[in-house]
Amino acid sequence: MTDILLRIKDDMSQHSAAPAPTPTSATAVAKRRDWWRDAVIYQVYPRSFADSNGDGMGDLEGVRTRLPYLRDLGVDAVWLSPFYASPQADAGYDVADYRAVDPMFGNLLDADALIRDAHRLGLRIIVDLVPNHSSDQHEWFKRAVAEGPGSSLRDRYHFRPGKGENGDLPPNDWESIFGGPAWTRVTEPDGTPGEWYLHLFAPEQPDFNWEHPAVGDEFRSILRFWLDMGVDGFRIDVAHGLVKAEGLPDLGSHDQVKLLGNDVMPFFDQEGVHEIYRQWRLILDEYAGERIFVAEAWTPTIERTAHYVRPDELHQAFNFQYLSTHWDAEEMREVIDRTLEAMRPVGAPATWVLSNHDVTRHATRFANPPGLGTQIRLAGDRALGLRRARAASLLMLALPGSAYVYQGEELGLPDVVDLPDEVRQDPAYFRGAGQDGFRDGCRVPIPWTRTGSSYGFGDGGSWLPQPEGWGELSVEAQTGVPGSTLELYRAALAVRREQPDLGAGTSVEWLRAPEGVLAFRRGEFVCVANTTGESVAMPAYGRVLVASGEIVEVDDEAKVPADTTVWWTTAITPAPGASA
Repeated sequence: MTDILLRIKDDMSQHSAAPAPTPTSATAVAKRRDWWRDAVIYQVYPRSFADSNGDGMGDLEGVRTRLPYLRDLGVDAVWLSPFYASPQADAGYDVADYRAVDPMFGNLLDADALIRDAHRLGLRIIVDLVPNHSSDQHEWFKRAVAEGPGSSLRDRYHFRPGKGENGDLPPNDWESIFGGPAWTRVTEPDGTPGEWYLHLFAPEQPDFNWEHPAVGDEFRSILRFWLDMGVDGFRIDVAHGLVKAEGLPDLGSHDQVKLLGNDVMPFFDQEGVHEIYRQWRLILDEYAGERIFVAEAWTPTIERTAHYVRPDELHQAFNFQYLSTHWDAEEMREVIDRTLEAMRPVGAPATWVLSNHDVTRHATRFANPPGLGTQIRLAGDRALGLRRARAASLLMLALPGSAYVYQGEELGLPDVVDLPDEVRQDPAYFRGAGQDGFRDGCRVPIPWTRTGSSYGFGDGGSWLPQPEGWGELSVEAQTGVPGSTLELYRAALAVRREQPDLGAGTSVEWLRAPEGVLAFRRGEFVCVANTTGESVAMPAYGRVLVASGEIVEVDDEAKVPADTTVWWTTAITPAPGASA
């Protein structure tokens, strides 16, 4: 705690007008045992959520002012993408100082205030942690380069001599996820070409060597720093990537990016990562308030993902297989069944997610034909995409376990697919043969008001241009409007909290349904999702709780429109005045 107080004191000396901090305690958050097993967690991408100072960039104070909106939406926790000190070569995923807030987002006082206010509102705060790599401006890396070959600090990264007569070839054939070789050669202090260092992502993101004990010591200290600040958990970036195969062997493929998620790679999903997380779990369990870890682990199978959430490791792992599933009943049922089956033996909750800061928003993915991947530069049929997105969201929120909502999906936002090339900032866009590089489209700042500068995002424009007509999708435009996507989410999240058969669980009871329709029961709750392009007749299972489209019920039959999901309860509602 001493480090935190010293840093807050430094911030106060620089911002004398800021109020003095008061004691923070996560006990202000409503106590609910195993809250994470059925939590709805809202992802905030800080630079695109709300701008408090008019510089065109979202910040922590902007997030803090919008916390009441998130409380009223009905979510349980807020996950913040990185806000650490960073040169921003990859939107903050290149961290220079893990114990400092980047000035573009504010300072530690702002982080402290945000955490306190969230807890007072009954919201939990989860922060991103980036342990696979640092920024090349991290003090360790800068000193490693400056001190030259033989520096002990080079052992904390993966420095290697090159191959070939003059060492001018990379140490192995690994490719960067962002395209090009995964190695960059440094210029030594004497000006000569020297050793190479590994970076699975951008050259500005050198990979840590987790075999070195100092790396583990440092991150255990970082965990305690933020836990002492009061955060309720960590989302672990590239959780599958920390440990590399011994000897860094060649992979041999010339199209390595296509293998990602299909095979165990020598730099991903190695068994050694699990011992790291067992050590971390011991730290987390020392703290009161049920703090959690969430893994971003791209693995070949759901079964391998389950390894990360064994009882003595992490609490949750993102279900990327579900995110990648097309709007197809048979395909979705298979992934749902496999997910529940894989998580059951380890006692972990399933997670469900449709969008995030790295993929095209599902309102646009579902607007296009299947098979185009998760990064798409085509608008598609926007009306169809929105209809399917609303239905998919209701289906996701009905499944057993925890759900993740990406900022703006509750507004039905599509991806911005026509950003001019000159405004793009995704580092993958500027490198060949890697990711498609169109992640900027899902990161455009969200609209809060119908009109005004940047539609209420801030007073000084926005770091990525917002499209014309963005205001008609804003919070202001949809609030209180029956049938709007925002009100659909609010209603669904309220019902999810009220219905005892929703949320946590390990199974669903599948019901008979026409081809292209998913129907399942959970106690007295029934969900029907019609993924076809035609209306279907289904039994009227009881009282309609929420529907993503207009349902027509006649006698005991209900007509469920194309691309629509319906929630029913079979419970009998007592007549007014009757005893339950």
